Amino acid sequence: MPRHLLMRLRAPLVAFGGETIDNYGVIRDFPALSMVTGLIANALGYDRGDFVSHDRLQARLVLGTRLDASGARLVDFQTAQLGDRDEAWTTRGAPETRRGGEDSYKSPHLRHREYHAGLDALVAIRLEGADEKPTLEDIASALDRPKRPLFIGRKPCLPTTRLFVDMIDADDVLDALQRAPARDATDAANFRFQLPEGEGALRHAQWQDICDERNWKSGVHGGWRRVLEGGGSRSPGRSL
Repeated sequence: MPRHLLMRLRAPLVAFGGETIDNYGVIRDFPALSMVTGLIANALGYDRGDFVSHDRLQARLVLGTRLDASGARLVDFQTAQLGDRDEAWTTRGAPETRRGGEDSYKSPHLRHREYHAGLDALVAIRLEGADEKPTLEDIASALDRPKRPLFIGRKPCLPTTRLFVDMIDADDVLDALQRAPARDATDAANFRFQLPEGEGALRHAQWQDICDERNWKSGVHGGWRRVLEGGGSRSPGRSL
C-alpha cells in the first residue's frame, strides 16, 4: 500500500483562503492545494523565486482533508493609518510598503479578512514519484524543524500543535484519513471530507470543481480540479 503523511492543521484562527476580491479576503471550508504546497515549501526552505520547485511539488501532491471540527467563521475588519515610512513584515524577507502617491496616505488602509475560529483539520498527503526529492520523510522532518516560521493560511495563524502527525500505509487518501483515530465514535460520524478524484468515495457526498492550483511564477490561480466533498462511511465498490 502507498505511504501517506498525516498533518494536523489546528490554530485559534485558520484561513483556508479563497478568491480575494479587492480588500475582501474570503475563506473556503477546506485547505487549497496551493496553500498546502506553500506551507510545505516554507518548511523546506524553498526560496520564493524558485518557481520550478514550487510547481513540481504542487504537481506531485495528492491531497485530502478530514474536518474533525469545522469551527465558526469570523470576519476581522482591519484598519490602519499608514505613513510613507511605515513598513510591514513579510515572509519573503523584503519589507512591504504602501503603494501609491501622496494622496494614498490620507485615508486608512482597510481590509476585511475571514477566518475559521476553532477549526481542526487532518490532512493526508501522498507524493507521486515517491522516491523523488523531497520525499515524505523529508517533509515530515521539515515540518518538525522548519526553515522558516509556519502559518496556516495567513501570518497571524500560527499552529498550536505539532503539524506532523504520523506516516500511514493506506489504499488511498480516504483510507488514510479513516484509519487515523477519532476521539470517539460520535466524532467519526460527524467528519466531513474533501477528496481528489479517484481517492475514495463516500455515501453522502457531492462532486465540486475548484480552482486551487497556483502558477507560482505569475502568482495566479488557474485551471479546475475535481474533488468530492461530504461525509458518511465509505461507499461500496470501486472509487470513482
